[in-house]
Amino acid sequence: MKEKKELDIVFMGTPEFAVTILEQLIKEGYNIRAVVTAPDRPAGRGRKLKGSAVKECATEHGIKVLQPTNLKDEDFVSELKAINADLFIVVAFRMLPKLIWEIPTLGTFNLHGSLLPQYRGAAPINWAIINGEKETGVTTFFIDEKIDTGQIIKSERMSIGDNETAGELHDRMMVLGAQTVVDTVELIRKGEVQAIPQPKGELKDAPKINKQDCLVDFTQAIESIHNFIRGMSPYPTAWIKLEHKESQQQKTLKIFKSEILNHQPNTQISLEKDDKSLILKTLNGQLNLLEIQLEGKKRLDATSFLAGFDPLEWIIKL
Repeated sequence: MKEKKELDIVFMGTPEFAVTILEQLIKEGYNIRAVVTAPDRPAGRGRKLKGSAVKECATEHGIKVLQPTNLKDEDFVSELKAINADLFIVVAFRMLPKLIWEIPTLGTFNLHGSLLPQYRGAAPINWAIINGEKETGVTTFFIDEKIDTGQIIKSERMSIGDNETAGELHDRMMVLGAQTVVDTVELIRKGEVQAIPQPKGELKDAPKINKQDCLVDFTQAIESIHNFIRGMSPYPTAWIKLEHKESQQQKTLKIFKSEILNHQPNTQISLEKDDKSLILKTLNGQLNLLEIQLEGKKRLDATSFLAGFDPLEWIIKL
């Protein structure tokens, strides 16, 4: 059994979610020999090239960074093999070809933001909330040739709050995920892993969500609309289309946070002002809209938003 500092690890990831896990591994004293992350991309108004969150973290800690555009590139594969790592860890990265994940002697494992086999795919946090789940979790598993189907090493459960958004759950899940990855590495290091095949049965998928998928469907029950809003928040964000009654100008209204007021049916779908609250009335109930953003404006709480917006001047375009 190798000591922590003797276990050579390559970490693969790109966004902020992966940074928390990488930092925890560094803090625990593991030997991160290299980081593999996405190539720099244009960002900001100046469209200057900017490295990923994982690259910035690795650079701060003096860790070697690899940024392949093609994971099958011969030079990249050779450089990766030359590191002679014992273990690859993947968090929020691309699908790996077999010639990559089969390199390390102790295997390659991935951290996924759901209780596998449920919610395989790119957006497990979003879909768990959209579907009204009360519980989710994280799972580590050995990568195989299909997406999110490998043998499970470890899983940990966590509850989902009734009004919790995808962003809020994401931030809590980073902490749980970091500890679960550390626990998984320890099981592998000590030779105590007892990986199990994923259970079979009826599955709920978590495909990638595009901006065009974010329009609120008013035919749904009020709970489903509320879950849709919080499952899309803060990104890519649920939205409705408004039209000004006089000018016929149309604008998008993004909704970041809501709460269910009642299940009282209404004869029409509309926005109304109640004291300092913005109320969305649907055919199946009413929502209190807590944080919103009108096209071309800043994201605001309802009180600030209503200071410059009269909902009676607008209609909801269906």
